[in-house]
Formats: sequence, structure tokens, C-alpha cells
Amino acid sequence: MSSVDVINAEGNKAGSVELPSNVFDVQANIPLMHQVVVAQLAAARQGTAKAKTRGEVAGGGKKPYKQKGTGRARQGSIRAPQFTGGGVVHGPVPRDYSQRTPKKMKAAALRGALSDRARDGRVFVVESFVTGEKPSTKAAVTALRKVAQTTKVLVVLDSQDELNWVSLRNEPTVHLIEAGQLNTYDVLVADEVVFTKVALDEFLELAKGTGAQSLGGSAAETSEEGDK
Repeated sequence: MSSVDVINAEGNKAGSVELPSNVFDVQANIPLMHQVVVAQLAAARQGTAKAKTRGEVAGGGKKPYKQKGTGRARQGSIRAPQFTGGGVVHGPVPRDYSQRTPKKMKAAALRGALSDRARDGRVFVVESFVTGEKPSTKAAVTALRKVAQTTKVLVVLDSQDELNWVSLRNEPTVHLIEAGQLNTYDVLVADEVVFTKVALDEFLELAKGTGAQSLGGSAAETSEEGDK
């Protein structure tokens, strides 16, 4: 079990917090993480692409020219695939791209991703990004830059933290996510992961209460459960 400093909005150390080794210090299984990420991206696909077959294209009911005597190949419809404006052969049809991924696999992949970031010293904990009760993007970004310097930062907030959410939601270098929606893809895409102290407690409580088996929902599940 390792510990990280808790930083306040002024950039000063306000304490420390333990990162459980069963979540932040496990062996990363790269093939597993790849499988889970592919499943997440697949679940996010709409699957609404559709091309018409020759039977669905309007028109073409009349034979374009007589069967024999023209010297050309026989044709029965101008909506055949070889004609411009005709149907499409083996074109896309609406389908569901989602893949079934067991909860234990998603949880293990998320733990591996978090452990990889933690071992590189890229997991941070802050008390809050804004002091007071009024949102401030300027103050929140200033506080964030005291711990994270990259342009791809994942900020994890608790489900009730509207103040920090409103303060950071318009910052293009920050991706916000609730603790209960934390997933492998967002962790791997980000260069640094920043938890608020309350969000970290909420995430670890969720992991403890479920045996860390339901962490890391798919992209489709995330959107269904309500992304802010």
C-alpha cells in the first residue's frame, strides 16, 4: 500500500491518503485491458449505417432495353448494382456492435490501468479545486496545474460535487467523470488522473462493497446511466 499527498486549492500539502495495493498496485494485464477497451469502443458505436439493396431502391421496374439485338449485355433493371444509382451489394445494415464483457474482467482491467498510472506517479489527490461556494474555472484550473501539467487530465469527482464539476467542465484539457463511472478507457487515454479526496473515498468504498467486480462500466453503460 502506497500513499500520496493530498493537495489543497492553494497547492499546499493538506495530508496524505493511502492507495490500496489491491486497486493501485496490481500487475497490468495488457491483453485484458485491450479487450475491455475494444468492447467499450464497440458498445459506443451507433450501428445505424444502412445501404439499400437493389430491391429497396426506388424505380427500375422497367426493362431498360430489349433483351436481344442491341449488342449490349442483357439488363433487367437500372437499379442493379452495376448501375449508378443502383443498389449496394453486401452493404452495411443496422446492427448492435456491443460485446459481452464480464464484470470481473472490466474490474481487473480498471485496476491494471490505475496501477500503471500510480506506479508512474501520475495519480494525484486534491481536497478541492475551488474554495468557497461559487464556481470559478480560473481558480480551478490554477489549482489543477499545481498537481497536473499535461494536456490530457482525467479528473474524478464524487457524484454530488457540482461546484468542481461546473468549474472544470469547460476546460478542454480536462475530462470529468464521476467516481462510479470510472473506466479503463478513460484512465488509459489520460496522461494523469486526479481524484478529489471525497471521490477517492467513494471509489474505494464502491470497490470494497462490490468486491471490485462492478467497476469500469462500458461506454454504453456510462451514457445510459447519465453522463453530466
